[in-house]
Amino acid sequence: MVLAKVQKNKAYFKRFQTKFRRRREGKTDYQARRRLIWVDKNKYEAKKYRLVVRFTNTDTIVQIVNAEIVGDKVLAQAKGSELAHYGIPVGYTNYSAAYCTGLLCARRVLKTLDMDKTYEGVTETTGEAYNVEASGDRRPFRCVLDSGLGRTTTGANVFGALKGAVDGGIEIPHSTRRFPGSEGDDNYDPEVHRKRIFGDHIGQYMAQLAENDEEDKLNSLFSRYVKHSLTTSEALEEMYKKAHVEIRKNPAAVQKKRTKPSAAAIKKCRKRVKFNLKDRQNRIKQKKASFLAKLRQQLGEDN
Repeated sequence: MVLAKVQKNKAYFKRFQTKFRRRREGKTDYQARRRLIWVDKNKYEAKKYRLVVRFTNTDTIVQIVNAEIVGDKVLAQAKGSELAHYGIPVGYTNYSAAYCTGLLCARRVLKTLDMDKTYEGVTETTGEAYNVEASGDRRPFRCVLDSGLGRTTTGANVFGALKGAVDGGIEIPHSTRRFPGSEGDDNYDPEVHRKRIFGDHIGQYMAQLAENDEEDKLNSLFSRYVKHSLTTSEALEEMYKKAHVEIRKNPAAVQKKRTKPSAAAIKKCRKRVKFNLKDRQNRIKQKKASFLAKLRQQLGEDN
């Protein structure tokens, strides 16, 4: 007979400590978060900002966030879907879109803080390593990268947002080790990174599908690119170059126009009035009287 050891006994349940809700949901790595928001006690009022980069199935979200006791407060935000206002109609989750979103967030926060003229960053994207240096009376805006639960492998899209924010004029501690084109600390090819920023990898893959006569796959995966005639690396590079210029020209968020709902929509969505007991009884009497009146009328017509 095998001895079965009871693993979850009374002592186990008496000492069980429930994990935080976002840990149970698999949304937050609290060990990493603790180190990202850590501030010395003698610097209590000094805000420690994070560049929070997250990806959904259809969008890229970049935020400048500060942790407070009451909760996180967002100083500035940019989303990949906003790139439609800057001439990018498709592809809001790739590396190139992540770079544009990071650049947009950086220019937006610097404009909010009235530092956009002092720290312009890199006006012409080359992929070269760049770090913001202090200029004038104000020091550069500084934050640290928060990649969340995303894998920080070499060439990951999160580093596209990081590069965009740095080129936009924000100081973020980083190295080139995880950028595309890097094969170690000292071996970094900026040209490879530049091509990735301008979507050359997308253009090459579309060209490969066209050469192999895989039209069905091309139309299935890149139907919106084909619709907007963005099937070559040159067309993509031109589009992203124009977007970078437009973002620097006007990084402000586009305000949504709020329209007043029509009378029909209001009537449709109006909640039904709650009746008390007296009103409900009166309503039933009216229904009975109406039904009996109709019944008498029918009987009279039959006779």
